[in-house]
Amino acid sequence: MAAARQWIARHGRRLVVALPLLWLLVFFLLPLVEVAQTSFTVARRGIPPFAPLWGFGEDGFFTNFNLENYGLLLDYWQDYIGPAGNSLRLAFFSTLICLLFAYPMAWWIARSNPRRRAILLVLVMLPFWTSSLLRIYALIGLLNPNGFINSMLMFLGVIDTPIRMMQTDFSIYMGMLLTYLPLMILPLYAVMIRLEDDLLDAAADLGASRAGVFLTVVLPLTLPGIIAGSLLVFIPAVGEFVIPALLGGPEQIMVGKHGRQGVVDRILPQP
Repeated sequence: MAAARQWIARHGRRLVVALPLLWLLVFFLLPLVEVAQTSFTVARRGIPPFAPLWGFGEDGFFTNFNLENYGLLLDYWQDYIGPAGNSLRLAFFSTLICLLFAYPMAWWIARSNPRRRAILLVLVMLPFWTSSLLRIYALIGLLNPNGFINSMLMFLGVIDTPIRMMQTDFSIYMGMLLTYLPLMILPLYAVMIRLEDDLLDAAADLGASRAGVFLTVVLPLTLPGIIAGSLLVFIPAVGEFVIPALLGGPEQIMVGKHGRQGVVDRILPQP
């Protein structure tokens, strides 16, 4: 027992780090390696839709290694640059919109009393208790030409004809905001809750205006939360599939949604 305790005391930290590293290796790195080796093989119709990169057959060792897939990027670059550019643009502005909404909300939660703070955090997490697909369908019901928003505006006499909100960048941004806003709020809250009121009071006592306090004290200290929240939103937003598929149109083709039949026919052999 004493030897075991000494071993745990000596190697305990390494063991704590090794377990999550092993998890990442199995469920993150190995799938990336599989995708990487698939890019060097040939496509085929069937399951799986690609030939094995290497293996052993009746004639011994064989390999299907080639660079034709990367040659397609050069031959049909216009089919890939457009969706990639749309993905980066929509993901960037979606992240910015989430940040603009999340920053004051996180500040309000962090500065609330502990009892109210717990309730507000539960409300932030509440959307995760329902399927994101259901939330997107609910948003469709709001943004449709005959949806709640247009119907209410026409009932009040504000507009005469429905406003086109679906299949636009606006609908994509609203879907991203609805889905990823909690992922921006939580890192910001985690940073803001650690801000000492004495720092803000000291800056105000030294003559700094509210804008000066924000720019010189609050913003620099909350920058790690901004970076963490932006990464949590931007990275999945780039490869988002459901939101552009349900809310976007032909002008909102993103990497996750991109599947032009013409490109597929160029890659897959014809039956």
